[in-house]
Amino acid sequence: MGDLTSWFKSLPIFTRHWLGLTIFFSLLGRFAFLSFKQLALMYEPVVHGFQIWRPFTSVFYYPLTPSTGFHFLINCYFLYSYSLRLETGQFGNYPADYFFLLVFNWMCCVIIGLIAELPLLMDPMVMSVLYIWCQFNKDVIVSFWFGSRFKAMYLPWVLLAFNMIILGGGVMELIGILVGHLYFFLMHTYPQEMGGPRLLSTPSIL
Repeated sequence: MGDLTSWFKSLPIFTRHWLGLTIFFSLLGRFAFLSFKQLALMYEPVVHGFQIWRPFTSVFYYPLTPSTGFHFLINCYFLYSYSLRLETGQFGNYPADYFFLLVFNWMCCVIIGLIAELPLLMDPMVMSVLYIWCQFNKDVIVSFWFGSRFKAMYLPWVLLAFNMIILGGGVMELIGILVGHLYFFLMHTYPQEMGGPRLLSTPSIL
Protein backbone atom coordinates (compact mmCIF):
# COMPACT_ATOMS: atom_id res chain seq x y z
CA MET A 1 0.00 0.00 0.00
CA GLY A 2 2.91 2.31 0.71
CA ASP A 3 4.29 1.83 -2.80
CA LEU A 4 0.84 2.36 -4.31
CA THR A 5 0.34 5.57 -2.31
CA SER A 6 3.75 6.87 -3.32
CA TRP A 7 3.06 6.11 -6.97
CA PHE A 8 -0.32 7.86 -6.84
CA LYS A 9 1.12 10.95 -5.14
CA SER A 10 3.87 11.11 -7.76
CA LEU A 11 1.35 11.64 -10.56
CA PRO A 12 0.94 15.22 -11.84
CA ILE A 13 -1.98 17.07 -10.29
CA PHE A 14 -4.63 16.90 -13.01
CA THR A 15 -4.01 13.30 -14.00
CA ARG A 16 -3.93 12.31 -10.32
CA HIS A 17 -7.25 13.96 -9.50
CA TRP A 18 -8.96 12.77 -12.68
CA LEU A 19 -7.91 9.15 -12.11
CA GLY A 20 -8.59 9.30 -8.37
CA LEU A 21 -12.09 10.75 -8.76
CA THR A 22 -12.91 8.21 -11.48
CA ILE A 23 -12.00 5.30 -9.23
CA PHE A 24 -13.69 6.91 -6.22
CA PHE A 25 -17.08 7.57 -7.81
CA SER A 26 -17.09 4.27 -9.68
CA LEU A 27 -16.48 2.37 -6.44
CA LEU A 28 -19.19 4.37 -4.68
CA GLY A 29 -21.58 3.21 -7.36
CA ARG A 30 -20.27 -0.35 -7.29
CA PHE A 31 -20.97 -0.71 -3.56
CA ALA A 32 -24.34 1.07 -3.81
CA PHE A 33 -23.44 4.17 -1.80
CA LEU A 34 -24.58 6.17 -4.84
CA SER A 35 -26.62 5.07 -7.84
CA PHE A 36 -26.56 5.60 -11.58
CA LYS A 37 -29.69 7.77 -11.33
CA GLN A 38 -27.92 10.11 -8.90
CA LEU A 39 -24.71 10.52 -10.93
CA ALA A 40 -25.61 10.27 -14.63
CA LEU A 41 -26.04 13.23 -16.94
CA MET A 42 -29.75 13.81 -17.55
CA TYR A 43 -31.32 16.86 -19.17
CA GLU A 44 -34.32 17.36 -16.91
CA PRO A 45 -32.50 17.12 -13.55
CA VAL A 46 -29.67 19.36 -14.78
CA VAL A 47 -31.67 22.06 -16.55
CA HIS A 48 -34.90 22.10 -14.55
CA GLY A 49 -33.79 20.49 -11.29
CA PHE A 50 -30.53 22.46 -11.06
CA GLN A 51 -28.59 19.33 -10.12
CA ILE A 52 -25.32 20.90 -11.19
CA TRP A 53 -23.13 18.04 -9.95
CA ARG A 54 -24.25 15.73 -12.76
CA PRO A 55 -22.01 17.22 -15.51
CA PHE A 56 -19.04 16.48 -13.22
CA THR A 57 -20.02 13.06 -11.89
CA SER A 58 -20.98 11.82 -15.37
CA VAL A 59 -17.31 12.16 -16.34
CA PHE A 60 -15.95 10.39 -13.27
CA TYR A 61 -18.56 7.68 -12.72
CA TYR A 62 -18.65 4.42 -14.65
CA PRO A 63 -20.94 1.53 -13.67
CA LEU A 64 -18.88 -1.48 -12.63
CA THR A 65 -20.38 -4.86 -13.50
CA PRO A 66 -18.84 -8.17 -14.62
CA SER A 67 -19.49 -7.16 -18.23
CA THR A 68 -18.12 -3.60 -17.99
CA GLY A 69 -15.20 -4.08 -15.60
CA PHE A 70 -12.62 -4.82 -18.29
CA HIS A 71 -13.68 -1.82 -20.37
CA PHE A 72 -13.41 0.35 -17.26
CA LEU A 73 -9.86 -0.85 -16.62
CA ILE A 74 -8.88 -0.17 -20.23
CA ASN A 75 -10.33 3.34 -19.93
CA CYS A 76 -8.39 3.92 -16.70
CA TYR A 77 -5.20 2.76 -18.41
CA PHE A 78 -5.73 5.13 -21.35
CA LEU A 79 -6.64 7.95 -18.97
CA TYR A 80 -3.51 7.42 -16.90
CA SER A 81 -1.19 6.83 -19.83
CA TYR A 82 -2.17 9.59 -22.23
CA SER A 83 -3.19 12.25 -19.73
CA LEU A 84 0.15 11.69 -17.99
CA ARG A 85 2.04 11.99 -21.28
CA LEU A 86 0.29 15.21 -22.21
CA GLU A 87 0.57 16.79 -18.79
CA THR A 88 4.27 16.01 -18.40
CA GLY A 89 5.16 16.31 -22.10
CA GLN A 90 3.57 18.93 -24.34
CA PHE A 91 2.07 20.76 -21.34
CA GLY A 92 4.88 20.08 -18.88
CA ASN A 93 5.60 23.78 -18.35
CA TYR A 94 2.05 24.96 -19.03
CA PRO A 95 -0.31 23.51 -16.38
CA ALA A 96 -2.92 26.22 -16.98
CA ASP A 97 -3.08 25.28 -20.66
CA TYR A 98 -3.60 21.64 -19.83
CA PHE A 99 -6.29 22.49 -17.31
CA PHE A 100 -8.04 24.57 -19.97
CA LEU A 101 -7.78 21.65 -22.40
CA LEU A 102 -9.59 19.43 -19.90
CA VAL A 103 -12.22 22.09 -19.18
CA PHE A 104 -12.85 22.77 -22.86
CA ASN A 105 -13.17 19.08 -23.72
CA TRP A 106 -15.39 18.50 -20.71
CA MET A 107 -17.72 21.35 -21.67
CA CYS A 108 -18.00 20.04 -25.23
CA CYS A 109 -18.73 16.52 -23.97
CA VAL A 110 -21.41 17.84 -21.59
CA ILE A 111 -23.13 19.87 -24.33
CA ILE A 112 -23.14 16.89 -26.70
CA GLY A 113 -24.21 14.60 -23.87
CA LEU A 114 -27.20 16.77 -23.02
CA ILE A 115 -28.26 17.06 -26.67
CA ALA A 116 -27.72 13.39 -27.52
CA GLU A 117 -28.94 12.11 -24.13
CA LEU A 118 -25.67 10.42 -23.22
CA PRO A 119 -25.67 9.69 -19.47
CA LEU A 120 -21.96 8.84 -19.08
CA LEU A 121 -19.02 10.80 -20.47
CA MET A 122 -15.94 8.85 -19.40
CA ASP A 123 -15.44 7.27 -22.83
CA PRO A 124 -15.51 10.44 -24.98
CA MET A 125 -13.49 12.43 -22.44
CA VAL A 126 -10.69 9.86 -22.33
CA MET A 127 -10.75 9.46 -26.12
CA SER A 128 -10.51 13.23 -26.64
CA VAL A 129 -7.29 13.41 -24.59
CA LEU A 130 -5.87 10.34 -26.33
CA TYR A 131 -6.67 11.90 -29.74
CA ILE A 132 -4.88 15.15 -28.85
CA TRP A 133 -1.76 13.28 -27.73
CA CYS A 134 -1.81 11.33 -30.98
CA GLN A 135 -2.01 14.57 -32.97
CA PHE A 136 1.02 15.96 -31.15
CA ASN A 137 2.91 12.68 -31.72
CA LYS A 138 1.65 11.53 -35.11
CA ASP A 139 4.77 9.62 -36.13
CA VAL A 140 5.45 7.92 -32.79
CA ILE A 141 5.09 4.14 -33.08
CA VAL A 142 2.55 2.73 -30.61
CA SER A 143 1.72 -0.85 -29.77
CA PHE A 144 -1.76 -2.31 -29.73
CA TRP A 145 -3.14 -5.72 -28.92
CA PHE A 146 -1.65 -8.88 -30.40
CA GLY A 147 1.67 -7.15 -31.07
CA SER A 148 0.41 -4.82 -33.79
CA ARG A 149 2.40 -1.61 -34.19
CA PHE A 150 1.53 1.54 -36.13
CA LYS A 151 1.86 5.32 -36.02
CA ALA A 152 0.05 7.13 -33.22
CA MET A 153 -2.04 9.13 -35.68
CA TYR A 154 -4.00 5.94 -36.46
CA LEU A 155 -4.60 4.84 -32.86
CA PRO A 156 -7.94 6.65 -32.28
CA TRP A 157 -9.34 5.19 -35.50
CA VAL A 158 -8.13 1.70 -34.60
CA LEU A 159 -9.88 1.99 -31.24
CA LEU A 160 -13.02 3.24 -32.96
CA ALA A 161 -13.02 0.33 -35.41
CA PHE A 162 -12.26 -2.14 -32.62
CA ASN A 163 -15.21 -0.97 -30.53
CA MET A 164 -17.53 -0.97 -33.54
CA ILE A 165 -16.60 -4.51 -34.57
CA ILE A 166 -16.04 -6.24 -31.23
CA LEU A 167 -18.36 -4.37 -28.86
CA GLY A 168 -20.93 -3.05 -31.31
CA GLY A 169 -20.38 0.54 -30.17
CA GLY A 170 -18.22 3.33 -31.47
CA VAL A 171 -20.46 6.37 -30.92
CA MET A 172 -18.72 7.47 -27.73
CA GLU A 173 -15.28 7.06 -29.30
CA LEU A 174 -16.37 9.08 -32.33
CA ILE A 175 -17.62 11.90 -30.10
CA GLY A 176 -14.29 11.89 -28.27
CA ILE A 177 -12.42 12.11 -31.57
CA LEU A 178 -14.59 15.03 -32.70
CA VAL A 179 -14.12 16.91 -29.41
CA GLY A 180 -10.35 16.33 -29.44
CA HIS A 181 -10.15 17.40 -33.09
CA LEU A 182 -12.10 20.58 -32.36
CA TYR A 183 -9.66 21.58 -29.60
CA PHE A 184 -6.57 20.73 -31.64
CA PHE A 185 -7.88 22.51 -34.73
CA LEU A 186 -8.78 25.72 -32.88
CA MET A 187 -5.65 25.82 -30.72
CA HIS A 188 -3.00 24.57 -33.13
CA THR A 189 -3.97 23.66 -36.69
CA TYR A 190 -5.88 26.80 -37.67
CA PRO A 191 -3.63 29.48 -36.10
CA GLN A 192 -0.25 27.77 -36.56
CA GLU A 193 -0.52 25.72 -39.75
CA MET A 194 -3.20 27.61 -41.67
CA GLY A 195 -2.19 31.11 -40.60
CA GLY A 196 -5.59 32.03 -39.21
CA PRO A 197 -6.38 34.04 -36.08
CA ARG A 198 -6.35 32.30 -32.72
CA LEU A 199 -9.99 31.52 -31.98
CA LEU A 200 -9.35 29.71 -28.69
CA SER A 201 -6.90 30.54 -25.94
CA THR A 202 -6.39 29.83 -22.27
CA PRO A 203 -8.10 32.46 -20.09
CA SER A 204 -5.59 34.66 -18.32
CA ILE A 205 -7.28 33.97 -14.96
CA LEU A 206 -5.93 30.40 -15.12
